[in-house]
Amino acid sequence: MASVTVQTRTLDAPPSTERWKATAAVAVTIVLWASAFVAIRNIGHSLSPAPMALMRLAVAALALSLLVLIRFRGAPRLPKSRRTLLLVAVYAVLWLAGYTVVLNAAEQHIDAGTAALLVNTAPLLIAFGAGLFLGEGYPKVLIIGSLVALGGLSLIALGSAGHRDWLGVVLCLVAAVLYAAGVLVQKATLRGVDGLIGLWLGCLVATAVLLPWAPQLLDELRTAPPNAILGTIYLGLFPTAIGFTTWSYALSRMSAGKLSSTTYVAPVVSILMSWLLLGETPTLYALAGGAICLIGVAISRRPTK
Repeated sequence: MASVTVQTRTLDAPPSTERWKATAAVAVTIVLWASAFVAIRNIGHSLSPAPMALMRLAVAALALSLLVLIRFRGAPRLPKSRRTLLLVAVYAVLWLAGYTVVLNAAEQHIDAGTAALLVNTAPLLIAFGAGLFLGEGYPKVLIIGSLVALGGLSLIALGSAGHRDWLGVVLCLVAAVLYAAGVLVQKATLRGVDGLIGLWLGCLVATAVLLPWAPQLLDELRTAPPNAILGTIYLGLFPTAIGFTTWSYALSRMSAGKLSSTTYVAPVVSILMSWLLLGETPTLYALAGGAICLIGVAISRRPTK
């Protein structure tokens, strides 16, 4: 896996090699995060939202601990600034813990495809938040591209045949807000900490926050089917440990608004995965909406003068 630099950079047009690496990291992140929606839904009701999140984050924290020991030869460079440590704790609670629990709860009421659609309203929130709080401005191509992609998501939603209820919708929208807030805080955090170290510390904090649900997790694991246990381990190793590492790598090299706009592709990938893995044939609305999402992302990725 590509290394994460200590000094963060918010360059929209890095050198070609750096751009290629960042693009590859984004692609890995999108595929893994898209698979998370399908995996969470497939686990079903075997594990409750908070215990599932605890196990997922504990697995991720263990995997990242091993990676940090190898990467830094047993001597990780911890941030010395209290502000940086506070920011790590904030995005750990908001995004790693809070978002994960809320999304788990939402997918007990709503199908994976619709959940992915609703949660991916977050990039538009991030684009405006990055302009307001991070000084990234409001590039016209980013706003236009985000709105076009959001229109594509709306078209996919029209053809969604999955079950949905109002509680699931509300929970997904709450998850989107936590997602957006977490990204903005993480972007600020990366100015003072190595991306891998920040993620590792964040997973440790998030795991500690969810420890009160450890007894419930142990009780539910006794009766949980093997596929639910393996699915949760997968969520910890791949969408969390690897997916968030590649995300941090890309975020340290791109603006938060432009990077987040690429995640509009995630619902399209989720629909394709559902088609291939679960045999759910996408509707014409989904295919057309997916094409519009890709156009919107292409617009948002155009270089600005």
